[in-house]
Amino acid sequence: MITSKQINYVLAVSKTLHFKRAAELCYISPSTLSMAIADLENQLGFSIFERNNKNVIVTPMGHAVLRKARDIKLKMDDINRLGELRAMPLSTPIALGIIPTISPYLLPRVLPALKQHYPQLTLNIVEDRSSRLVEQVQTGEIDMAILALPFDIKSLSSFKFWQEDFYYITHKDNVKGQSIEIEVSDLNQSELLLLEDGHCLKEHALAACKLTHKPMYTMKVSSLATLVQLVAGNMGSTLVPQMALEQLLGSNGSLAMLHLNQPSPHREIALVARPNYPGIANIHHLTEVFSAQLHTRFGGS
Repeated sequence: MITSKQINYVLAVSKTLHFKRAAELCYISPSTLSMAIADLENQLGFSIFERNNKNVIVTPMGHAVLRKARDIKLKMDDINRLGELRAMPLSTPIALGIIPTISPYLLPRVLPALKQHYPQLTLNIVEDRSSRLVEQVQTGEIDMAILALPFDIKSLSSFKFWQEDFYYITHKDNVKGQSIEIEVSDLNQSELLLLEDGHCLKEHALAACKLTHKPMYTMKVSSLATLVQLVAGNMGSTLVPQMALEQLLGSNGSLAMLHLNQPSPHREIALVARPNYPGIANIHHLTEVFSAQLHTRFGGS
């Protein structure tokens, strides 16, 4: 009979492609893990992994086993979480993913409120790019994730709690008069500094402007804070979402901020989770707190 431990073991090996590291993840000895997987392979009549002293490779039949194993683990985890439905709201640990263009601006606003209203809640926060977080939610590595939409969230469900616009950030010497807005036609696309490819914020900014990006400088920047410092040095301009303005600009007198005059909203913020995730009530509590804190700071968006 195949056991839940064996399922966990093969998934650990598939994640690490290394028996020793997989054993460490499972808090067992490498020999115990090897024997358990060998026993499983004997029951199945075929190898899940090819291994030698250097490499671990998943066999074609092994891939089929792993797909089934992931489905089984998800269902087992959902069963284990059913007891959480009878617990007080937000009183059990939650693994929460969040993208780096949201986390430093949202978390300082919402964590104090969560601690005040839900003191028993433990958040295990994972920061990563949108594509990786969608994958981790799908496989059950994390419970839910905070993403910026539009984005391809596959089969996941979304729970929107905020929408916002972009602001054009440039050196104050580049702004004439008392302008508070800017038209896309007035943007100098060649000096527009944006994050490197792979960050959805870049795609949202370009979509809001209906532009393709042809920068003057070739650079790979993964931090909005770095872009803003480049702008302060008069090396170009950038686009920043509303929630990040206060933290990024602060009292920097060399910067000017203009609202991007395009149809709103330019991006939406949402929690995403699997449709059958048993803690949907917790998601509703979280989105209520997030929305309330953002509206308290910014008013209607």
